Amino acid sequence: MIIQTLAAAAGEAGPKTQFGFMEAMEQGGIIAWSILAVLVIMSVGSFYILITKLLEQNKIMRQYKGVRTSFWRAGSLKEGATKLEKNSAWRQVVDDANKANDDVAKMTDSLEAHDYLHGTLSRSEDLIMARLNGGLPFLATVGATAPFVGLLGTVIGIYRALINIGLAGSASIDKVAGPVGEALIMTAIGLLVAVPAVLAYNWLQSRNRRIAELLTGFSTEILAYISSNGAVKPAVTAAPAAKTAAPAAAPAKKA
Repeated sequence: MIIQTLAAAAGEAGPKTQFGFMEAMEQGGIIAWSILAVLVIMSVGSFYILITKLLEQNKIMRQYKGVRTSFWRAGSLKEGATKLEKNSAWRQVVDDANKANDDVAKMTDSLEAHDYLHGTLSRSEDLIMARLNGGLPFLATVGATAPFVGLLGTVIGIYRALINIGLAGSASIDKVAGPVGEALIMTAIGLLVAVPAVLAYNWLQSRNRRIAELLTGFSTEILAYISSNGAVKPAVTAAPAAKTAAPAAAPAKKA
């Protein structure tokens, strides 16, 4: 009975410190909340860029199927341009080629004309790829800096733990658990923000390289078509045939 009474009295007299994410952030103060806000902004921005760029890439790759099936069936580049979606990357390349071809007709030097046409197509590709690569530097920056932003919270948390130890005169768990927990939380959040950003950056870059290859091939085909006056063009991919209903069986003749 006496032991139970002493245990209850010790429990009431002991520290009643609560531990958790919110408690650790409250102990960190404005600095901890500011670092958390920066990491949240980085994470939201990374996922926004990932989703928007993925949709843009999928759209360009889907439009490329139309290039292979319908564009090269046209009798001229200008007619083929009408078969492509407006404001698409492939339409931009064809429009730039048509404009350059009209300008080439005014030039007297055939070598300079060829270089001008080739340079125009290259600039068109560069503009398209620059638009596709927009936002990827942000992903690279987040992947490189988010761990260090979290590390800043870690350093501040450990510093506060040491201050509490010095003020209390003892390294009791209730004095250091909150700041150290805050430090570990910031490190984990920084890594959780950085890893998806790095993965998204590498994945989108690999898809952009594939699109760049398709654009280069398409520009080369257009250049060959113009230089040969339409004699050289790639093989046309057959459009998917529509399914037709099977013919009805002929009625059997009566004997």
